Amino acid sequence: MLIDWPYPKIIAHRGAGKLAPENTLAAMKLGFEFGQRMVEFDVKLSADDLPVLMHDASVDRTTNGSGPLRQLVWAQLVKLDAGAWHSQAFVGEAIPSLDQVLSYLQARAMLANVEIKPSPGLETHSGGLIARACASLWANQKVDLLLSSFSEPALHAARIAAPQLPRALLMDRLFPDWLARCKRLDCVAVDWNERVVNAALIRDAHAAGLRVLVYTVNDVDRAQQLLAWGVDSVITDAVDRLKP
Repeated sequence: MLIDWPYPKIIAHRGAGKLAPENTLAAMKLGFEFGQRMVEFDVKLSADDLPVLMHDASVDRTTNGSGPLRQLVWAQLVKLDAGAWHSQAFVGEAIPSLDQVLSYLQARAMLANVEIKPSPGLETHSGGLIARACASLWANQKVDLLLSSFSEPALHAARIAAPQLPRALLMDRLFPDWLARCKRLDCVAVDWNERVVNAALIRDAHAAGLRVLVYTVNDVDRAQQLLAWGVDSVITDAVDRLKP
């Protein structure tokens, strides 16, 4: 039996995709202005175990800092410029903490897909801590946030720490045992790279009781094709062209 799916057909990737600096409050705000009502973003742990938004293991690509994020405490991270790399309009944009972003989303009745992005060697620790933080920060909301990760150990730890929060396993390829992997983690959904998905695979996932998300779909025609095949949610950078 398929579970109810309270999430929109379109989910904004890292806030506003590429139109604002990814994984920042500015990106969340721009996504909201374009009519998006659910955002996907990446969460890692700082050196002092605070969940913060960041995709990479290091801060080099998306801030004016350098080095592994895991070696920097929150007091150091909050001083970095996470917007200047994108464009002049976002100079001074800060790295946000998980609680700041979830508070912003709740105030606007937006939903969240939190991707647990462990630093190397911290899969179990990150999964448990981030899931507990999500459960606490998202308590008493009408619709649960969705946890996802490429890391099976992280999702296993999340399942133990916050079993009430739904989980989706991210996969960048079609593993022969994809269904067994999802079932071991008690996932409600599988989140595939859009390149591996076809109509038959979606039917197989639904028949097994799993919802299907796909990432990262920026072509409108391709998104319409996937939705016609039965994909439950499409994650996109094209927040200005694909509306929920």
